Amino acid sequence: MWVSKPIYESLPFFYLIVGGVILAASMYLNHWYWPTICFSVGLACLVGGLVVLLKRRDYRRHDRRTNRSPE
Repeated sequence: MWVSKPIYESLPFFYLIVGGVILAASMYLNHWYWPTICFSVGLACLVGGLVVLLKRRDYRRHDRRTNRSPE
């Protein structure tokens, strides 16, 4: 699946924002199992967003170091 570069670059931040909003919603919901469901999904979104963000950062740092031309 191919997505445009601006959308691809903003996905980790989108995951983090959605995770934060869902975690905040879990504090205010009080019906059935919704607080537990929201907490789990929110935490998964936060962890997923952080993993993607950190993996991209590490790959780009490593890629930048290996692509240097010898002087």
